[in-house]
Amino acid sequence: MTEIGLMRLHEVMVVLYAASLVFYFIDFLNSQPKARKAAFYTLSAAWIMQTMFLIGNILEEQRFPVLSLSEGINFYAWLLITMSLVVHMFRKADFAVFFLNVIGFAAVVITAFGEAATPGSAVGEALISELLFIHITFAIISYTAFSLSFVFAILYLLLYRSLKKKKWDGQWGRLPSLDQARRAMTISVVIGVPVLLVSLILGLQWAVIAAGPFPLWDPKIIGSFLLLVIYCVLLVLQNRGRLNGPDIAWGHILAFLAVIVNFLLISRLSVFHFWY
Repeated sequence: MTEIGLMRLHEVMVVLYAASLVFYFIDFLNSQPKARKAAFYTLSAAWIMQTMFLIGNILEEQRFPVLSLSEGINFYAWLLITMSLVVHMFRKADFAVFFLNVIGFAAVVITAFGEAATPGSAVGEALISELLFIHITFAIISYTAFSLSFVFAILYLLLYRSLKKKKWDGQWGRLPSLDQARRAMTISVVIGVPVLLVSLILGLQWAVIAAGPFPLWDPKIIGSFLLLVIYCVLLVLQNRGRLNGPDIAWGHILAFLAVIVNFLLISRLSVFHFWY
């Protein structure tokens, strides 16, 4: 198989692993059997591909590939995926499975795109470009999910205010109920958080390869991880019943304001992250 073909297969594996992270996060928060099953299937597909790559390296090198740093990380990533599938069988280990997969995904990204950092690599430039493309795509998907949560939060407040004041007319009949609006804004964030996490992991890998030395305290990096923390805290407070009714909606609205600040303002302060 050509180098470009192998690169595409690695990209498919990364996307499958990223999808499994999203499904595991949904199951982790809401105990969704369908999401758990989807996570297992996508992770299994990624494991099969990773196993094929590992066997291919063994046959090519005529030895077990663990002597170099990249080979060691590759084997480490394979072990993490294997352990995740084993731990998956224990229903009460959702917390461990999710965070084990976060570490595993980071290792997979390092091995999948590590060749881009190799001087003179024939596919190095293409890998860097593809990595940046996937990073931006996942970031935009997460921002879209957060935008949906913002819209449904606004609808929730409008409906709540109308019901409280007993002002109801025909136009509100086309809108979702309070419960539907609350569930929609929550589901949007549950999807957006792991997708943003995937984007950040990919973005850090791209920065290491393509941007050269950069400060970890770069405003864009700090702002993006702070945004992730804000939405995680929001979900935790909501799940524990600390936020109810309009407070949930206001939390989603304020969190989305942080998205706007991070996207439009903090990006301009970044040393290496620019929008043209």
